[in-house]
Amino acid sequence: MSEAGAPQRQLPFSVRFEWGLDGARAIVPRADLAVVIDVLSFTTCVSVAVDRGAAVFPYPMSDAAASEFAAHHRAALAGPRGGEGLSLSPSSLRHAKHLERVVLPSPNGSALSHELASSARQVVAVCLRNAAATADWVHADLPEDAVIAVIAAGERWTHGSLRPALEDELGAGAFIAGLAGSGRRNFSPEAESAAAAFDAAEPKLAAMLRGCSSGRELIDAGFADDVAIAAELDGSSAVALLTDGAFQGVSSTD
Repeated sequence: MSEAGAPQRQLPFSVRFEWGLDGARAIVPRADLAVVIDVLSFTTCVSVAVDRGAAVFPYPMSDAAASEFAAHHRAALAGPRGGEGLSLSPSSLRHAKHLERVVLPSPNGSALSHELASSARQVVAVCLRNAAATADWVHADLPEDAVIAVIAAGERWTHGSLRPALEDELGAGAFIAGLAGSGRRNFSPEAESAAAAFDAAEPKLAAMLRGCSSGRELIDAGFADDVAIAAELDGSSAVALLTDGAFQGVSSTD
């Protein structure tokens, strides 16, 4: 990762928040933990899968190289949402008869996680389902002065540029609010803003997810169940930690 200047790295703050791959390249170097947020739907898929004891390998795109990657890791390759079998749909992972090792490509959260696997000290996948559990795990496992880089994956406009996505800001905010609740301090203004957004949205969280652009897009395409699963605030106690190239579940009390 290339180095950014102190302001872009959000120095001297311990808890930082940024968007997308460029944001990760700014705030992750020398951080103790990178936190990837992609609520609709990569990190929600990861949370559902690790709840079932599965391992999820991130990969940027579903192509021939992804097939080779899956074969190398003896894992099933998830296909397009709406097809048969496993896909970037939390519902498909929840209802699969067999779920052990899966490669889950996506251009946002999965691509970001795949890059961070080789550069960050530790990586976790966070969504609304496991935000509180992951904050509890941080409180138990990392020192008070640990540097935590929170990255919202966002979505893409048709020409490829980053579209900040409300659901990812809220997922990041839920996690950051959990850190504040456990007594963490020294938050960047960007991190404080995300936490404030979550606090404001929490009383109507499910409606916010259904009504935001990404949620409406999925509902219109027939995937309302995926949005409902994504809105299961604190529905999981499993932390999704990237270990040996795959997200695997650990208990927040481990």
